[in-house]
Amino acid sequence: MKKILSLLVMVSFMTANAQNFQGKATYKTHRKMDLQISGDKNAPNEEMQKQIQEQLRKQFQRTYFLNFTQTESTYKQEEQLSSPQPQAAGVAVQIVSAGSGQDVLYKNLKENRYVNKAEIMGKRFLIKDTIAKQDWQLTGETKSIGKYTCYKATYSREINYKDISAVDGEVKEEEKTRTVVTTAWYTPEIPVSNGPSNYGGLPGLILEINEDKLTIVCSEIVMNPDNKITIEEPTKGKEVSQKEYDEIMDKKQQEMIERMRNNRPSKDGNTIEIKIGG
Repeated sequence: MKKILSLLVMVSFMTANAQNFQGKATYKTHRKMDLQISGDKNAPNEEMQKQIQEQLRKQFQRTYFLNFTQTESTYKQEEQLSSPQPQAAGVAVQIVSAGSGQDVLYKNLKENRYVNKAEIMGKRFLIKDTIAKQDWQLTGETKSIGKYTCYKATYSREINYKDISAVDGEVKEEEKTRTVVTTAWYTPEIPVSNGPSNYGGLPGLILEINEDKLTIVCSEIVMNPDNKITIEEPTKGKEVSQKEYDEIMDKKQQEMIERMRNNRPSKDGNTIEIKIGG
């Protein structure tokens, strides 16, 4: 009877620890660049194009921190000084992104919802919505990331996107569809169904994501740090749903396209086509 009672006490203690654990994971991101520049004889040569591509690669190298408990988390970019836009030989590449270094993604796994504090051109939004289910396919493939044994999972989805290009001063826009495959590596050794950005839903913390040209890899994990982690839900900003926010982003993109059309150079001028990505 005493042995059974001791076992029950031990199980209760382990369960309480599992429910109260917290951690901080550091993630590094990078994106493969496929930069194509074409135009007349004054277009940048191959060496200059390599310089622009290297500058772009550095632009997309970022560090993020995921603070998490069993049921909540925040995901935020490391604060850093802004860097100049890539350019060479008079060719400048304008990087337009949906967000800033002040964005915070809060997830509540128990309530199956998230709040994303995001900023567009100086205007702050609070995107509130439910956490979408990701249809992961689990595999038996494993690999080590740091000291953790990780398991592979994948899922595929169809996405619609707009291919925008400018040739001889004429901005062209084309609707396209393609299949995106996401590969995740998660570890059951950290039993929390979470991960970087909006990824999650697996039986363990996701330590690596490979999606299209984007890679996110965990470089450090601190479990139960000495300084207790405080997770706060963002509260300031205009409240919108994810659908409403996507519509706002689409409108901003259309405005950008119109500005490109209105400011296009004459066909007799030095025009250059720049494409980033596939």
